[in-house]
Amino acid sequence: MEYQKLDTTGLTSQEAKKRLNKFGRNEINTTKKISKIKILLSQFNDFIVWVLIAATIISGIMGEKADAITIIAIIILDAILGFIQEYRTEKSLEALKKLSAPTAKVIRDGKQIIIDAGEIVIGDLIELESGDRVPADALIIFSESLKCDESILTGESVSVEKKAFSGKMNDKSNYIYMGCTITNGRALAKVVATGMNTEMGKIANMLQSIEEFRTPLQERLDKLGQYLVYICLIVCGVVTVTGVLRGENIYDMFLIGVSLAVAAIPEGLPAIVTVSLALGVQRMVKKNALVKKLPAVETLGCTNVICSDKTGTLTQNKMTVKKIVLANKEYDVTGTGYEFKGDFIENGVKRDILNNKNSTLHRLLEIGLLCNNSYYNYEKNRYVFYGDPTEISLIVLAEKAGLSLNKYRSYFKRIREIPFDSDRKMMSVIVTNSNSKYMYTKGAVESVLKSCRYIDIDGKVMPLDTDLKRKIIQMNDKLASTALRVIAFAYKIIDSNSYTEDNLIYVGLVGMIDPPRREVLNSVLECRAAGIKPVMITGDHKLTAQAIAKEIKIINSDEMVITGDELDKLSDEKLVSFIDKVSVFARVRPEHKYRIVKAYKKKGYVVAMTGDGVNDAPAVKEADIGIAMGIQGTDVTKEAAAMILMDDNFATIVEAIREGRVIYDNIRKFIRYLLSCNIGEVLTMFLSSLLKLPVPLIPIQILFVNLATDGLPAMALSLEGAEDDIMTRRPRDRKESIFSDGLWFKILNRGMLIGICTVLSFVYTLVKFNSDITLARTVALSTLILSQLFHVFECRSERQSILNLGIFTNMYLVISVLISFIMLISIIYIPYLQGIFSTKPLNTSNWILVLLCSGLISLISSLINYKRGR
Repeated sequence: MEYQKLDTTGLTSQEAKKRLNKFGRNEINTTKKISKIKILLSQFNDFIVWVLIAATIISGIMGEKADAITIIAIIILDAILGFIQEYRTEKSLEALKKLSAPTAKVIRDGKQIIIDAGEIVIGDLIELESGDRVPADALIIFSESLKCDESILTGESVSVEKKAFSGKMNDKSNYIYMGCTITNGRALAKVVATGMNTEMGKIANMLQSIEEFRTPLQERLDKLGQYLVYICLIVCGVVTVTGVLRGENIYDMFLIGVSLAVAAIPEGLPAIVTVSLALGVQRMVKKNALVKKLPAVETLGCTNVICSDKTGTLTQNKMTVKKIVLANKEYDVTGTGYEFKGDFIENGVKRDILNNKNSTLHRLLEIGLLCNNSYYNYEKNRYVFYGDPTEISLIVLAEKAGLSLNKYRSYFKRIREIPFDSDRKMMSVIVTNSNSKYMYTKGAVESVLKSCRYIDIDGKVMPLDTDLKRKIIQMNDKLASTALRVIAFAYKIIDSNSYTEDNLIYVGLVGMIDPPRREVLNSVLECRAAGIKPVMITGDHKLTAQAIAKEIKIINSDEMVITGDELDKLSDEKLVSFIDKVSVFARVRPEHKYRIVKAYKKKGYVVAMTGDGVNDAPAVKEADIGIAMGIQGTDVTKEAAAMILMDDNFATIVEAIREGRVIYDNIRKFIRYLLSCNIGEVLTMFLSSLLKLPVPLIPIQILFVNLATDGLPAMALSLEGAEDDIMTRRPRDRKESIFSDGLWFKILNRGMLIGICTVLSFVYTLVKFNSDITLARTVALSTLILSQLFHVFECRSERQSILNLGIFTNMYLVISVLISFIMLISIIYIPYLQGIFSTKPLNTSNWILVLLCSGLISLISSLINYKRGR
């Protein structure tokens, strides 16, 4: 930015630290810290649990103290596990909030840096441009065409014009306020209030950056849980009544019924779903995808169209000028990246540009330096660049020729800027030196040519006729077809105060390359294999876009490229009719992106759309998955988005979709496990009751099953990695039930088998060992628990056998199963625990029976799936 005669040193880092300690962080205090006590107490906030506690206390008063203490201990252990899950979830969401906290550009120690907006202090100098959210209340000390949306404070939707401070302290047009959005222009401002002392702080109405609301899946599972509660309560009631009618003790049967309800009701299901979503989101963060809205995790697995910006997302966003074309000369430029080393080659001959200051090429380089808001600093023995990559490449180009950025910007004084916008597709500045005043312009070739009336040929200004314009357009097409991004340059001498972009003098073209990211080709191919259509959206020339799209396989021979002008001529219905055939949209404006999203959605697609500019926000918000750029994106777009790419990389979108599919897969896995196991527990008691058998499990044993099998194994399933075919499956239908593809049948089938096998082992032992009820219950308990522990390995995949996957590929699951098995062994063989849990040691023949009843079905099922998976 040009801040002549202004002190732009800013605060020192040391002074900023002092002020931060003195005044506190620049934050609105609207959220309370997580209360550990409340989370712990909420684990007991269940009617059934309170009934069990009350019944247990009564049992203790009546003399069954050991049983009462053990049941209470199990309930407390269950609560602790629930607390750990929920607390971890809350901390995960809190950590995500910190990650998505807004940033701000400040000047400290004389240099621009980007910091967490919470670290801004009074006296800081902040830089703002269109699309930025104002991080604190500030006094404007420099502005250019500045407008601000203050609707969050005033309710007025019309942007307000702002201007630099002129000495009048109470003039609100000189101030910008926290939470408001810069809609046009740019500014340098000095912070006057932070945190709760800002205007926003006074009304305490700051929006949270991560929206914490329940996902549709969570809501559906809550309803399912309610139905299961009713079913379980009915079954438990039948078991209790049947037992009483058979002559069992009323109190014992009541306690059994309540214990069975506690064990069978999948109260942990919603918590594990939330934990799974939160852990999945954290894994995405490690892969540079920050999910702001949890429903997006579910939608990711359904996505079948990705509309991606080209520059910086599909490409590296590291522009390098390769070609310069003037009216009658062409230059190839050597060098790569942002190094100031390179030559200008004309017809195979190296040219000296620096000593020919009156040349047309010299004028072009001068425009590139001055019609430019980027800059660089020399830091730690290297040049560090700040700003737009296109503008940076023009600075590097000029420096290669020997033109110094700092020298030219000190010699020319900028008077005014007409910022680039997506409608005009060009930018102009008014500069002056000791001799003259100039308008320097750069932008899209078609747009600049429309404003040109003359052409500079070897330093001579001549009329720009139709034939010359046609040749320039042809050269533009030629350069664009080689994947070069082309920019035109023009100027005029100004002798009045009229700053209109007309009657310009055309100077030449610059062609720059922005190579595709190395990983993008594989990501595009992965998309196609996964049934996802990648679509490129760019403001670049049609031929440039087409060349890049072919290189990274986004476009096939039977697919189309459509320009923004062609879009304007199409009705919405016509666009929808053939949008399937379009893979590249070129020369588009932000409003086109909105139409494109609407068309794909109307056709039935689930659309992910990227965006960075403030005008992209409507399209990003309309998309099923709105994706903002973390590096180049504006605050407005980030707020509208469901996900932020912290590295602006297309490959990260594909990784996020992969992770979304994995999360959904894992939720199905532990739902399958939990529900089939709970059905097995209920059926064990229900079948025994129907067959007029003795009660196979006493209350304390029922609760032990719940403790040993429900928590850790289910959590371990949520950590299952991606299956090999995860990105070769078609996208999931968003209306598809969580129980689709026969999951309900698998749950019911295995639940029935677990229940039947447990009852069979109980009956066999009862008959074989002369009605030894304690031994029979121990065998039944062991069969029920081991059936579930074997089944959890089956739940790792719906398509492959555990023999294909390998037992030790999920060590979390192996460890959790070992812990559960050790718990079982402990209550069977430790004498003290035998008395508490009413168990007896099992001999070899008992264990053979247990293993046959619990493991045979799992083994047969695994062998069948193994043959299928080979």
